[in-house]
Amino acid sequence: MSERRAETPAEAEGTTELFVALGKMLRLLRERAGLTQKEFGELVGYGPDQISSMERGVRTTRPEFLEKADEVLDAGGLLSAVVPEVERAMSKTRTRHPEWYRSYAALEAEAVELHFYANHAVQGLLQTEEYARAVFTKRRPLLSEETIEQRVSDRLSRQQIFDRWPPPTVSYVLEEVVLDRPIGGHRVHADQLRRLLLIGDMRNVEVQVMPTRVAEHPNLGGAFNLLTPKSHGQVAYTEAQGHPRLITDSEEVRKIADRYGIMRAMAFTPAESRALIEKKLEEL
Repeated sequence: MSERRAETPAEAEGTTELFVALGKMLRLLRERAGLTQKEFGELVGYGPDQISSMERGVRTTRPEFLEKADEVLDAGGLLSAVVPEVERAMSKTRTRHPEWYRSYAALEAEAVELHFYANHAVQGLLQTEEYARAVFTKRRPLLSEETIEQRVSDRLSRQQIFDRWPPPTVSYVLEEVVLDRPIGGHRVHADQLRRLLLIGDMRNVEVQVMPTRVAEHPNLGGAFNLLTPKSHGQVAYTEAQGHPRLITDSEEVRKIADRYGIMRAMAFTPAESRALIEKKLEEL
């Protein structure tokens, strides 16, 4: 499949300008309050990468976040007043992904269960902004700076699935090598490991590591995602060398789900996996 240019945000609906403007306002209020992005994030329940992306307008500032930020930043209703406009903008914004990815992205956005197996790099929904940027920057053939930023923006926008209520059930099986490969360099790698610990602490998320020392492996065919959309049976998604495949055949999906179940049984438990991630972080 030839490399397709990432689509730009939904400029026609006017949503891009709204979230860029809100981001600038948010940054000014935060700085007026004397808070760093990390400090502010801790007060509102978001990571510094998420705060950064909202301040730059590449991540949607959700209504519940604006209400909390208004209180924390003592904005006097300035942020909460725009909640109705944000809700209308969110209802109008179309999926911000390349055309070939839209079917999967739509299913992912409404999924009640999501399960992921990653064997080369941290899966997209878990990536920090800088990790994602490093992934796209090193991609071959080279992508333009505009396309890189759009791909990063789109990836971060998908992570809003963690903000949903009720939350979906989410699990990950990561090969141990994923924890060792320092994509983006030492600092980016360390921040990425911290994000794995942060997401793994969520009540609806389980992160497990498949140890490299395992002598027998039920799945050497590559990474995959398993989704159970609200209005659809379970589906699988794979992508190899730029060739995406959305699998809906129930028998094919069953076989992939069977392999995933075996891997979860063979992998470290979530508690053991957390201890391993913490150990690797300490050793950096």
